[in-house]
This record gives sequence, C-alpha cells and structure tokens, in this order.
Amino acid sequence: MRKSLLLCCAGVLLLAALPYLLTQGLLNAAIQMLIAALFASAYNLLCGQAGMLSFGHAAYFGVGAFATVHAMNALGGEGLVPTPLMPLAGAVGGLIFGGIAGWFATKRSGTYFAMITLAIAELVHSLAPHLKGIFGGEVGVSTMRMPAWGFDFGSITQVYYLTLAWVLLALVLLYLYTRTALGRLTVGLRENSHRLRFLGYNVHGLSTAVFAISAMFSGMAGGLQVISNESANYVLFDPALSAAAVLNTYIGGVQVFLGPALGAALMTFFGYAVSDLTQSWLLYQGIAFVLVMMFMPTGLSGLVELAGRLRQRHGWAHMLGTCSLAVVGAVLIAGGGAFLVEMLQRLFSQDYRSLVQLSAGKPWPDVPLFGHVWQPQALLTWIVPLAVLAGGGLSVWTARLRLQRLQAEAPASLDSAARVGAAEEELA
Repeated sequence: MRKSLLLCCAGVLLLAALPYLLTQGLLNAAIQMLIAALFASAYNLLCGQAGMLSFGHAAYFGVGAFATVHAMNALGGEGLVPTPLMPLAGAVGGLIFGGIAGWFATKRSGTYFAMITLAIAELVHSLAPHLKGIFGGEVGVSTMRMPAWGFDFGSITQVYYLTLAWVLLALVLLYLYTRTALGRLTVGLRENSHRLRFLGYNVHGLSTAVFAISAMFSGMAGGLQVISNESANYVLFDPALSAAAVLNTYIGGVQVFLGPALGAALMTFFGYAVSDLTQSWLLYQGIAFVLVMMFMPTGLSGLVELAGRLRQRHGWAHMLGTCSLAVVGAVLIAGGGAFLVEMLQRLFSQDYRSLVQLSAGKPWPDVPLFGHVWQPQALLTWIVPLAVLAGGGLSVWTARLRLQRLQAEAPASLDSAARVGAAEEELA
C-alpha cells in the first residue's frame, strides 16, 4: 500500500512537470490522454466493478459535452459558472441522462442489458444531427473559454493544468467510492446480484445508481473535451467512441483500479503517434486487443503484477535473463508483423495496383519501406520478415521454457513465503 502511494505521488509529480518537458503538440496529446483515462475509469465503474457491460457509453460522454458547451454559451457567452467549474455542467448532464437511461437498461442483465445500452446510444447518435437547436446539426456548437480566477485559458498549458486537476479529483473520488459501503455493494452486483436481492437490497435501484454515477463521470470527461476543443458536434456520440472505451478498459485491465486509465492513456498516445505513420493503425490496435485478451486476460496492469510476483519468487538475477528474452521476442514479433502488414497494405492499395497495370509484362514496381526498397517478387523480401518472426517466436518459446524450469526448481516453501510477504506488504 505504501509503495503504491509513493508510485502514485511520483506519477502526479511527473504529470505536473509535463508542460516543462513536452512541446505544445505533445501537451495537447497529453490532454486527450487524461480525458480518455477519466472516461475509461468511469466506464470501469460500471463494467469492471459492477459487471455490467455497456456498449453505448459514448452517449453520456456526448451529453456531458453538449451540456458543457451550452453552459459556456449561456448568459450571452459569460457562462453559467466560471470556466474552471464547467466540467460540473457535464457531470450534471451525464448524471441526469444516465439516471434515465440506466433505469431502463438495468431492467435487464447480461446480453439484453448490453443491447439496450447499444440501442440507446444509436438512438441518440441518429437523432443528434436532426435536433439542430440542441446539438447544432452536423456543424455542431462552438464556444470560447472565458477568463476566470486570474487565468485567461488562452494557452494549452493552462488548459492542461485545468484538465489534470479535474482528472485527479475524479480519480480520487472514484477510488474513495470503492472504499464505501456502496462501492462494496457495486462489487456485489458483479459477484452475485441474486444474493443481494435475497438480503433485501433493491438491486434495480442500486444498479441504476451505479449506472448514473458512471455516466456522471463520463459526462465530466465530455465537459473537459469541450473545454479543450471549444466545440462539440454529434460525432461525440459515434459508436467508435463507445468501442474505444471498451477496448481501452480491457487492454489496461479491469481488475486494477488504475488499469483502465493506463490502457486508455497508452492507446490514445499510440493512436496519436502511429496514425500519422501508417493507415493501418486501427488494425494494429485491434491486433493488440486480441493478443492481450488471448495471452494477458488481466490486461497490462495484470502483467505488471505478474512480473512483481515472479520477481518476488525467483529474484531479479534469475528473472532478468527470462524477461530480456521475452522482451526481445516481443519486439521481433512486432517488427516482423509490422513489416508484413505494411508490405501487404501497399501491395493491395489502389495506387500500387494502377502501377502494376501500367507496367504490364514487367516486374512489379519496387516498394519503399523502412528506409529500403523491396522487390515484391523477390524471395528475400518475404524471407526477411518470416525470419524475424521465427526468431521472435523462438525467443519467446525459450523464455517460457526457462520460466517453467525456474518454477519447477523453486521449493514449495518459497510459494508460501511469497504469499506471506505479499500479505504483509498488503497489510502495510
């Protein structure tokens, strides 16, 4: 516990120092990462802790965004409340709409619950372009950040600190919520809702409350998005945003409180950094999600916990070589896979097929990739990525054998000692 608190404090200090370390463009990406982290954490309250899989959480993010943009434009542009408090308008919008939608959605559970949330989100997404008075049609609604409390909010740095303050406050509130009796009952909804009902709890009312609270924090994230962009349009209700919340949450790990925030931040940065380099970045995102679900069902945060347990059981000296082999294998597999994807994407593109037709009867045109020109009909072009993939697979396989041998050689007493040590650390 003490170690986790120290890590959190170090992370907050690092986030506070980012404006002095990053360019304005990267700082803007950091704002999007913070907003995505809050949205994923809010979603995890419903999905990870309460066990209710929603496919339409973008609806509450978007409602919070439009509530904020109208609050900023109210009173002739002066705003209902000062700019630093505008995320509260998004939170109220998300809470009200989430309470109404949640009352209907939580009438059912499992697959039916997921379908109802998807239907509500699709309904809002379809209606938004036609309700121009509220959502501004396809153009949307624009606004402007007004000066308040001595800040003009004209620079990205001030917007970043405002976003950071609200995200940290929301994460603290979400964490404190898990420590309350209502937070324990939320976990009870996931574990055994029938038992809660037999104990006399109003399961539907409890589910609606959890849904509304999750929507409230999602609306707050939408409000921060409006403050950052100074505009909102119906694209905020796009189903892709709901899908991104699900992917980010599970990639980060639903069993650890900060896992969804970690996954959302990493995937947002991945999209920001890779989308300018390749047209296949969504394919890479999908592949990453499939691999995480297949080999790391507890997400990236679960991988960190696993590394900690292995280090505690076998020590750094034994684990260093195994981890190095695994990392090298992962890098080689990623490199070989990226080569094949990029090569095939270029070969199947419309431009390249036009070139092939123009040079009919001649060898296919060369493909520039990774600083080298490759001949598609040359055997070497395909041997190189396959050899890299084979080397990566061999490295991962060797790391797995080393780990199995270490676990077989470790005395049973180490298991109990590791468990006692982990328990003592948890109690501390």
